[in-house]
Amino acid sequence: METHDFDDVFAENGGNNLPTFPDLKGKTVYITGGGSGIGAYFTAAFAVQGANVGFISLDREPAQKLCDQVELKTGLRPLDMQGDIRNIENLKSSIAQTRTKFGPIDILINNAARDTRHKLEDYQPEDWDASINTNLRPQYFAMQSVKEDMIAQGGGSIINLSSISSNLGLAGYPVYVAAKAGIIGLTKALARELGPNNIRVNAIAPGWVLTERQKRLWVNEADLQDCIERQSIKSHLNGWDVVGAALFLASNASSKISGQEIIVDGGRV
Repeated sequence: METHDFDDVFAENGGNNLPTFPDLKGKTVYITGGGSGIGAYFTAAFAVQGANVGFISLDREPAQKLCDQVELKTGLRPLDMQGDIRNIENLKSSIAQTRTKFGPIDILINNAARDTRHKLEDYQPEDWDASINTNLRPQYFAMQSVKEDMIAQGGGSIINLSSISSNLGLAGYPVYVAAKAGIIGLTKALARELGPNNIRVNAIAPGWVLTERQKRLWVNEADLQDCIERQSIKSHLNGWDVVGAALFLASNASSKISGQEIIVDGGRV
């Protein structure tokens, strides 16, 4: 039976204490994987700021429930589109639909990822391709697809989600870790390429954020306690803990910040 992980974002602590960035009101935001996990918090947070959000998500059911909640909370209903970002034409079509409904893309958040656990001996070439085609390739083509929008408007902000797994060299999912390291290289290279057009490209590297999928698949008491012990801040992360960095990087408050990686992990070592 298929499992639909629904992240009840407004039930989590943090949603009522968001900083306000007035320049985000009315902006068009496109998010990959915006219907669940950390992406659901991004969707909610930008709507709270008054932005218009379009997102693509694999699972329709949790995405629609999220949109219902966001609309009730903010009066703004995100545009949710079901699709698989491994299909680049599908990805581009969802960006085009967002543009048609809300106007040119101001802010792109490359969030979607799959952290499937595996060992070196587990993966065959087709498994490698499937992982890279989720965790690295779509980010490139999403950025390619919004470039002209941002140039025409005099600038924009692109935020790529990496992971501290690449900084710490965590074992257990080497292809995912490689892709997340690749995102940092891609971020820095395109920050330099797109900077003359006033397009900023930055990355956020979250720690272990306890989304519903993480809790269902990976969280156990021993590993969670080990993680918290390694953090300077002794409490687990939820999606709202990552949101502030994204709002900052999307807003004019970070107008001269590009090619950077913001680590949001509670000070984990």
